[in-house]
Amino acid sequence: MTAEEICAKVGGTVAVAVEGASAETVYVGDLLSDIMGHAGEECALVTIQNHLNTIAVCTLVGCSVVVICHSRPVPPDMAEGAKREGVAIVVTPMSQYEAALALSSLPPSGR
Repeated sequence: MTAEEICAKVGGTVAVAVEGASAETVYVGDLLSDIMGHAGEECALVTIQNHLNTIAVCTLVGCSVVVICHSRPVPPDMAEGAKREGVAIVVTPMSQYEAALALSSLPPSGR
């Protein structure tokens, strides 16, 4: 599912567009160490963590799309890091639970 398709499903906006960014699975989490241990490659990460460390974790695990919930703003350093690392960012007004339900056509990510 492309970042644009994810955006449409969660009723959000694309904060950082990355050509070809897509996800095959979904992982929901806010604890970065948990994400590092359990999220897999080509996943969409659904979270409230709107800071540069989130992009660092995505780079480590191979996550290519981040869905930031509750319409949290994307700080400039996070947006710059996402562009540099090739991680698309979608912002949605939905909660993590609502976003996960909206993306339920994708299987859960896990190692």
